[in-house]
Amino acid sequence: MPATRIFYDKAVLPDGATIEMTLWQLPKASPERPHGLKHSLLYGRDGRRLVGYDNERGKGDHKHVHGVESRYKFVSVEQLVADFLADVERVKNEHHE
Repeated sequence: MPATRIFYDKAVLPDGATIEMTLWQLPKASPERPHGLKHSLLYGRDGRRLVGYDNERGKGDHKHVHGVESRYKFVSVEQLVADFLADVERVKNEHHE
């Protein structure tokens, strides 16, 4: 059984940046995805990823901020989105200073 997309949203912000979030329910949990979800959250501008959270196969949950990859501890979908949006706000504020 394939993964089922359970959430998708894409928005283009007034400054031309894009926020795109996708969540999939996996058929079953696995050691690298014990929560049973695949996720991809992206904030980018001009074809560049500024903030990204994902859990591609072989890497588990992690995030990218300004090109630096680090591990991410998944707690809940709500916390994932809150942490992602907090990093987006931080990067947006850095960009506007």
